[in-house]
Amino acid sequence: MKLLKRKLPELRSDRVCCRLLEPHEATKMVDFRKDNKDHLEKWEPRRPSEFFTEGFWQIHLRLALKDFRDGTSACFSMLSVDEEQVIGVCNYTNIVRGTFQSCHLGYALSHRFEGAGVMYEALSLTNAYMFKDLGLHRIMAGYLPHNERSGKLLERLGFEKEGLARKYLKINGRWEDHVLTSLVNDDY
Repeated sequence: MKLLKRKLPELRSDRVCCRLLEPHEATKMVDFRKDNKDHLEKWEPRRPSEFFTEGFWQIHLRLALKDFRDGTSACFSMLSVDEEQVIGVCNYTNIVRGTFQSCHLGYALSHRFEGAGVMYEALSLTNAYMFKDLGLHRIMAGYLPHNERSGKLLERLGFEKEGLARKYLKINGRWEDHVLTSLVNDDY
């Protein structure tokens, strides 16, 4: 597939910078993942030990840049305003064009920033980018039924519940139900 010469986005608010990390910045992601391992394991798939290494993230970030240029994903790292540390991620994956024009959203936030509204700011920026700049029609997100904080965040962002998917994703070693939601670009 021909790579698009798409400029890498840099989206900012007063408290966060959202952009794709370069492979030479892998240590920032390793630090984020190690610092939040215990906090995030109840919401994510089981991770092999390599997931917490610089080598893994150098490769992963290189592939994420290629996928962005190929138009199949946009994996944003949320950085502190000084860009010294990763505080979260907003990953838009499985971008499908044609008659679908949609993607899936996954996100994670450092335990140190929970409850501060930073994820709302980041997703407001990145959702707008996905709609306005990449021209998508629909963003889909799922969350565990007992993750009320995530449900309230998505509702505040305008996502609407569409149903419950039984045993939808394998989270921390178990198949878990997920509430399915979507945000539709009414200006599409």
